[in-house]
Amino acid sequence: MEKEKARWIRLSFIISILLLVIKFYSYYITNSTAILTDAMESIVNVVAAAFASFSIYLSSRPRDDNHPYGHGKIEFFSAGVEGTLIILAGLFIIYQAIYNFFFPHDLENLFEGILLVTFSGLVNGVLGMLLQKKGKLLNSLTLEASGKHLLTDTMTSLLLVLGVGIIYLTDLEFLDSIIAIVFSIYIVFTGYGLVRKSVAGLMDEADPIAVTSTVSLINENRRSNWIDIHNMRVQQYGGDRHIDLHLTLPYYLNLQEVHDEVEKLESVLENNWPGVMEVFVHADPCIPDKCCHYCQIKDCGVRKYPMDKKIEWTAVNMSKNQKHYHETID
Repeated sequence: MEKEKARWIRLSFIISILLLVIKFYSYYITNSTAILTDAMESIVNVVAAAFASFSIYLSSRPRDDNHPYGHGKIEFFSAGVEGTLIILAGLFIIYQAIYNFFFPHDLENLFEGILLVTFSGLVNGVLGMLLQKKGKLLNSLTLEASGKHLLTDTMTSLLLVLGVGIIYLTDLEFLDSIIAIVFSIYIVFTGYGLVRKSVAGLMDEADPIAVTSTVSLINENRRSNWIDIHNMRVQQYGGDRHIDLHLTLPYYLNLQEVHDEVEKLESVLENNWPGVMEVFVHADPCIPDKCCHYCQIKDCGVRKYPMDKKIEWTAVNMSKNQKHYHETID
């Protein structure tokens, strides 16, 4: 899987270099600041692809004494660097556009420039869709971030073509700076989104998608002996996921039976995840006076109270550090 990630990133790197040359040539023959926005973003593409290649190599290394959770978080750092570069490129282009608005220069060969930018945008679009698809399949934030960036680049390139086409047809060359500023603001916003996601991952912020998918998986395979699951934590490190939770089981089970139930829960989580899944389960005994009200074991020989409520497991109540009897009506 890691080799496939590296292969896609290398392909992205090579294509980004080729498109970089095409876009700067387009800027060279047109003197268009709007086209420069596309060319500058291509520099970001090249640098980001190079850094992403290194991050995927590092994230694939096995855990060691200094990194007991592996090296997967480097992918968050990679996405953060890419987002920062996008923001810097956008700010530079805004400056250049404002300067050219007050000190304009003639635009040339706009039709040829439009053709080159259109070609580059379409290539980026195809590559971006492939990277996003592979990123989701291989559970790689780096591939997804690169794919999202290239798709953004495609959209801006095609809209840019529309804007430059209007300049070509109307000869209103002052629109070049205005278009460049508009697209630069969008680029900065996109970069902020990547940085925000990167910081969230590095700070172990709860990932709603990861938590929701884990809760759904447990609900689909819920067993009656699993009386309660609480204090669940889900962390994502690149393509690896780490889960720890408290599992309430009938108090009368012996140690072997508890071990078997824990293993069944671990297997449900581990066998339905494409990357590395690490699960830590803390087993708790049930409290008859409290848990009987929502215990779903039909043939329990020690039940003190009938079941009067079925508690739905959700991302909210499974994350709380308390058993679910707090939700029942005594």
